[in-house]
Amino acid sequence: MQATAASYAMGRDMIPNRRAVLGAGFGVTTSLAFSTCSGAAPQADGAPNLNHDPNVLNAAANDFGRILRKRPMGIHRPTSGTDIADLLRWASGQRIKVAARGQGHSIYGRAMAEGGIIVDTSGMNAITEIHSDRVTVEAGATWQSVLDATLSRGGTPPVLTNYLGLSIGGTVAIGGIGGSSSRYGMQTDQVLELDVVTGDGRELTCSPTANADLFDAVRAGLGQCGIVTRATLHLVKAPERVRRFQLFYPDLAALMADQRRVLTEERFDQLQGAILPTATGAWRYQLEGAVFHDGGTPSDGEDVLEGLSDDRPAAVSTAATYRVDAQAFAKLERLLRSNGQWLNPQPWLLTFLRGSNAGQLAGEILDRLTAADLGPFGRITCYPMFTKAIRTPMVRMPDEDIVFVFNVIRIPASDDAAETARMIEQNRVLYDRIRNAGGVLYPVSALPLTVEDWKNHFGSKWQRFEQAARQYDPSHILTPGYGLFGQT
Repeated sequence: MQATAASYAMGRDMIPNRRAVLGAGFGVTTSLAFSTCSGAAPQADGAPNLNHDPNVLNAAANDFGRILRKRPMGIHRPTSGTDIADLLRWASGQRIKVAARGQGHSIYGRAMAEGGIIVDTSGMNAITEIHSDRVTVEAGATWQSVLDATLSRGGTPPVLTNYLGLSIGGTVAIGGIGGSSSRYGMQTDQVLELDVVTGDGRELTCSPTANADLFDAVRAGLGQCGIVTRATLHLVKAPERVRRFQLFYPDLAALMADQRRVLTEERFDQLQGAILPTATGAWRYQLEGAVFHDGGTPSDGEDVLEGLSDDRPAAVSTAATYRVDAQAFAKLERLLRSNGQWLNPQPWLLTFLRGSNAGQLAGEILDRLTAADLGPFGRITCYPMFTKAIRTPMVRMPDEDIVFVFNVIRIPASDDAAETARMIEQNRVLYDRIRNAGGVLYPVSALPLTVEDWKNHFGSKWQRFEQAARQYDPSHILTPGYGLFGQT
């Protein structure tokens, strides 16, 4: 759960079939490398309800990234927060590492615990209460199940990850970004209340007014202070339909100029973009915007596209219900599974660039990247967003009003370990370049990070974060895959 990729940065058009590309649109962040555990749950060494089935342990040794392999000693499948509290009190006393895992979409071992315990929260997936402005769900529920339930009442979460197979608990631990984040912030900004089990086994409810320090440390806190068991999320009225536009540009400058314009003029309800490799070795630049509306015939786009500098004859416009549009990535998932790409390594790099130098920096990086650096189905996502809507303290952003999402989505053609290692090394070089230019990492990325890297990432928030981790997980047993405090 904690290391599930909150924002699945994969694009909706990473396959060679252009019709399928355009039908799928843009997907992101970050299906299952780890399936639901089954089998007996024997007692061992005093640990509560651990499953030691070798097949289950081997499945849990991988994640969606398929880069690192770390085999746990046991799997715990709780049915309640009390089950998790019992386990964590025992594990804390034994100094045994524990990582929670919902749908297993970590790409660099963040939801793994070598020789430790995996808490499989996928069975804690009930949706317990729905009102017009909020929904209460267990942390193992997916965004797909939440959307299905809330749409039946006319509501929707304001921010959806493009891939809806992610768990609620996983994105709460990371941040959670989507096409409407510029308007509404991160998914963590939509959380009203959480039930959390701390690393030392306490069951606590937290919100902006109750245990507020824990509330702020858990949201986007990378699972270092507690395991989320239940969340109450804000809802807004769901639109009936979506009109989506895909626009194409001759160069990066033209793309980014129009992206800034439509952002500041608030022309779209969702705004994303991509830089795609072509067969000739050049780049293709794409803007994608969506307009929500209710009933009637959707606009032909003349108003929202007025004055833009795209190659208008190449533009593509589609219309769909809100539900169908939100589920577009599922089509791409099926295609990637069918051609085997879904289970290849996924050495992605996800970052935010300062708006003031994004064009120059992105251009310099593109000059040094080739299609081979991305793989045959890779791409770069690039689009702007406002930071004013982001209120989660642990979500790190460049200190500017506008930032650019800049994600290098690498999908190698095979599972060749040497090629994957080369891409990860390049991720490190690119990250250092981006950081030195004032950019910030989105922490689901595939690259090794030191404690000093994490201190730099959290900056002025580090001391506060470290104190919270010491208070709520004094033995530092939780989510060791990040290595924030030197865990292994």
